Amino acid sequence: MNIAIAGGTGFVGEHLTKALTSRGDAVYILTRSPEKYLNTALVKYVGWLSDQSQPEKELPKLDGIINLAGDSLFGYWTKSKKDRIYQSRINATYAIDKLIDNLEAKPEVLINASAVGYFGTSDEKTFTEQSEEQGNDFLAEVTDAWEKTALQIKSHNVRTVLARFGVILGKEGALPLMALPFRFLVGGKIGSGYQWVSWIHIEDVVGMLLFALDNPNVENAFHLTAPNPVRNKELSASLADVLNRPNWFPTPSFLLKTGLGEMSILIVDGQKVLPEKALEFGYQFNYPTIDEALKEIYN
Repeated sequence: MNIAIAGGTGFVGEHLTKALTSRGDAVYILTRSPEKYLNTALVKYVGWLSDQSQPEKELPKLDGIINLAGDSLFGYWTKSKKDRIYQSRINATYAIDKLIDNLEAKPEVLINASAVGYFGTSDEKTFTEQSEEQGNDFLAEVTDAWEKTALQIKSHNVRTVLARFGVILGKEGALPLMALPFRFLVGGKIGSGYQWVSWIHIEDVVGMLLFALDNPNVENAFHLTAPNPVRNKELSASLADVLNRPNWFPTPSFLLKTGLGEMSILIVDGQKVLPEKALEFGYQFNYPTIDEALKEIYN
């Protein structure tokens, strides 16, 4: 297949590109700076999001497009940072819409990144793809606008998947930051430790994206989370065990809220999100439990 990826040079994009090319698919990575990269037999970098770029003239007939583009959530959420978080996601998705409109032959499927933050935070509720209750915090507002923009692409008769990512665990991304206190022997639960962490191993992220790409029954909301979310205190205990470090130094919530500002919602709060569609359609998780996931990453 011919697959275009926006945001293909990031953490998820690099793992996904490797998986696609290993099965013989050709990957076209949409980037502002194609000159920075070397093309290979199965990977080509295509200019995008600049005044001069015309990606539709460089792309072959595509089977699918995967949009992972968006400014990182990490960093103090000043007004300008929040604007970048919002605008980068909306503008990239509009650009995908424009690209598809300009393509003579439309792709079969668009997989557009989203986030479990759509639901807001809760210590008690469980959310599946059938849940309609939307949160009212900044991330929920961003995700709602992001998804509504992506769903407009259905007007091109393109199957559209809203890939709601949980907390992705791997040797890159958020996990090294989460593990750092444990490495310095000051690790422990955060706040009450009661907040949910809907996590997923990077290999299952890639597996589920390929599953959504290949399975015509997958569309609309699709949760990329492991089937066994955990409380923060359980994650901390498992991380301490795998790293062979103590788990005795809790971090008060107010310290994180003071130091990180509004971004602390990513750490202090959470939501329990289940991958109901993936289980229904028969996706087999490589790492269904937190212990299995962390042991693979660190051992």
